Amino acid sequence: MSQWFIYMVRTAKGALYAGITTDVARRFAEHQAGAPKGARSLRGKGPLELAFSAETTDRATASKLEWQIKQWPRKQKEALIRGEVVLPVNSTDAGV
Repeated sequence: MSQWFIYMVRTAKGALYAGITTDVARRFAEHQAGAPKGARSLRGKGPLELAFSAETTDRATASKLEWQIKQWPRKQKEALIRGEVVLPVNSTDAGV
């Protein structure tokens, strides 16, 4: 079973983008390069900064955490980046 990660990227204007991947460094490089593999919503919004990443147990949990984080207000996302908020460690805690 492969490792899955949740990550957040900060744009030049400070917007936060959340995503999941099996390789954070590769995926961040794709975002920085832009087309064709980078997220469309990040194109032209650089320079980009990898603001946060954390390993999850599996793809399903990573997807659920991504959805959950995308629902959070900016203050809660910033608190997660600063380490003041901890991600749920299993799918039950992620609201499944």
